[in-house]
Amino acid sequence: LKIMAIFDLFLQSFSSVSLLGALVVLLLVYLISSSSFSSKADGKEPPGPKPLPLLGNLLQLDLNKPYNTLCQLSKKYGSVFTVYLGPQKVVVLAGYKAVKEALVNNAEEFGDRDHFVLAHELSKGHGVLWSNGDTWKEMRRFALTNLRDFGMGKRACEDKIIEECDYLIEVFKKHNGKSFDTTQSVNYAVSNIICSIVYGNRFDYHDPRFTSMVDTTNKRIQLAGSPSIQMYNMFPWIFQWVGDKREIQKITTFNKQQNLELFRRLKQTLNPQMCRGFADAFLAKKQKLEKSEVTNSHFSDDNLMETVLNLFAAGTDTTATTLRWALLLMAKYPKIQDQVHEEVNRVIGSRQVQVEDRRNMPFTDAVIHETQRLANIVPMALPHKTSQDVTFQGYFIKKGTTVYPLLTSVLYDESEWEKPNTFHPAHFLDKDGKFVKRDAFMPFSAGRRICLGEGLARMELFIFFTTIMQRFRFTPPPGVSEDDLDLTPRVGFTLNPSPHELCAVSCE
Repeated sequence: LKIMAIFDLFLQSFSSVSLLGALVVLLLVYLISSSSFSSKADGKEPPGPKPLPLLGNLLQLDLNKPYNTLCQLSKKYGSVFTVYLGPQKVVVLAGYKAVKEALVNNAEEFGDRDHFVLAHELSKGHGVLWSNGDTWKEMRRFALTNLRDFGMGKRACEDKIIEECDYLIEVFKKHNGKSFDTTQSVNYAVSNIICSIVYGNRFDYHDPRFTSMVDTTNKRIQLAGSPSIQMYNMFPWIFQWVGDKREIQKITTFNKQQNLELFRRLKQTLNPQMCRGFADAFLAKKQKLEKSEVTNSHFSDDNLMETVLNLFAAGTDTTATTLRWALLLMAKYPKIQDQVHEEVNRVIGSRQVQVEDRRNMPFTDAVIHETQRLANIVPMALPHKTSQDVTFQGYFIKKGTTVYPLLTSVLYDESEWEKPNTFHPAHFLDKDGKFVKRDAFMPFSAGRRICLGEGLARMELFIFFTTIMQRFRFTPPPGVSEDDLDLTPRVGFTLNPSPHELCAVSCE
């Protein structure tokens, strides 16, 4: 079946050339000598399944859920092992101990970013997500400083989230307890927080420019995890005509055009002494450097565009997706929802939720953390790369080797979690019901490449979730039982819930 699926993808990619030509190329690929891989295992290198010529371990991989395949392989080959994704050698790190030792204890050696082929074609190494070296250091430092300056972790940002909650609550109310899809409204609400920090203002949920940017960005993230894009990243010279690639390129071009227009408007009203957001601060810094005739600056138009696209995508998709998982889980587990409502009513009542309430709401905090753990939004993280030769857990890993920190294996590590495959908020509670931190809680990754928006995401998740739970009770649509609610994630680069509807019944 996998061979047929790959063959089908191959034929789709050659829609613009003759079928005969496609078959000839496929035959050549199949006949390439096994010298593409080392047939002789080096005892010092991490073990792994034997690869086929050129195809590597592709036939063993579930392209819809590659993280599941890698977790299964780790049970046979250990916490550090090698797989070949097509011709590319990848070292996989599985389990909390291996991932922590690499990303935290050996942060320098495992701290470089590797890139997917398509990601590099689109970003050209600019921005903060896909860059390395001085560009990455400069962009990350500037992004962190300015995200904090424009509210991340501060009262000003808390007020923005509280204000946005009011807009979201009004959307939920309009459904009058009838079932609806939460996707767009939650995405727009969460996106508005990063927009207010980046652009200096929020957008109306009916603004077509804003909604199209949010919708297409989420579509792009979904497509990035599709089997055809994975095949393109492995074999770009064969799969360059796949439709999903063209769609991602189209979306990227559209979003860049939208941002160019936003930047143009910001430049017209720019006051370097009173920056409204991240983009203003970047433009002011760029302007200042140009006046002083600095020629080797990283503050270029390309870095502005890519960094803003990075912040917009990361600041929208993961937090919104986690919130939607949380609401789905509340409808799925009504007794847990009852406990959240009891705590919200007891601690907050009808007043406005504040971030400082978190310390007095251990159960709600535990539910949010357990949602992040079980939802496993970014199961494979973004790929890392070794910056130098390194001996790790007795294995030699060469400089420049692609490394996958398998976050799903950390969040589901059987030696770290009592019930890894179950929604169990008690993972984050002690015997007295007080909140406890868990070392193996790594939804934001760890080390040098840890998510730079972690503080913002934590604040958003608590205020949005608690405010929503203060106002609504979530149930399945009429005729659907809790048992019928499907927790199977949709295929994509990040793990979104499968399409579903919920009823938001007012508690007032």
